[in-house]
Amino acid sequence: MPDQVHNKKELKQHRKDLRNHLTPAEAELWTYLKHTKLGQKFRRQHSVGYYILDFYCPQSKLCVELDGAHHFTPESQRYDERRSRCLEKFGIRVIRFENEDVFNKLPDVLNSISAHFIR
Repeated sequence: MPDQVHNKKELKQHRKDLRNHLTPAEAELWTYLKHTKLGQKFRRQHSVGYYILDFYCPQSKLCVELDGAHHFTPESQRYDERRSRCLEKFGIRVIRFENEDVFNKLPDVLNSISAHFIR
């Protein structure tokens, strides 16, 4: 039997903890992604392999990541690049926004997400 790829059981509690402690930017964006408000369903803190995605749209195989200050170090940028390449092997496209974009450019963020939908 092949290994489970999505939502591995051993990550269940960690996913739950992350859902219960969203960053302010994640909480703000979630208000616009939940209940198919953009036209497609999103999941919060969905895992693929051992990576936990901020937001995942299964219909479009789209991962939306919000990056805070810790993502801007060279080490974190290398990690994010490896992570994105791994997710791309599963056919998942990754788009990233800075946390500040959610607060200062929300219409642009939502338009960009919608533009990546597979219709």
